Amino acid sequence: MTRYHGIDIPRVETAIRAAERGTSAELRVAISRFYFWGDVRRAAESAFKRLHMEHTRARDGVLLFVAPRLRRFAIVADVGAAAQVEPVFWEDVARGLGARFRAGDPTGGLERALATIGARLAEPFPPDPADRNELPDRVVV
Repeated sequence: MTRYHGIDIPRVETAIRAAERGTSAELRVAISRFYFWGDVRRAAESAFKRLHMEHTRARDGVLLFVAPRLRRFAIVADVGAAAQVEPVFWEDVARGLGARFRAGDPTGGLERALATIGARLAEPFPPDPADRNELPDRVVV
């Protein structure tokens, strides 16, 4: 699959790998396949657990969860990443991502969000040559 609801999957996966080159933090993107009436945040937290994002050594995982049919998303950061970043940062990332979604550029929004998150997490979680990629870089649909 190369596109899903206007999201260019290979471009997003490239953005994940690029962001992770500058940090040992683990970034993932999950796209909901189903139309659901529930809370997107709750679905994102469920996906975070289902994808075992809390199993990183430094608890530095961040998930961008997208529900394209609802035109909604949520950002979930594990406790290690959340402790290193002020809440206003996540709000700024969400605002930028939302603006790109509204402009019809969800792929560009995800690319920018991933780059911004990777750059911000580079200081508390610098790249480590001995660090292995703890979570897959592929987009989960």
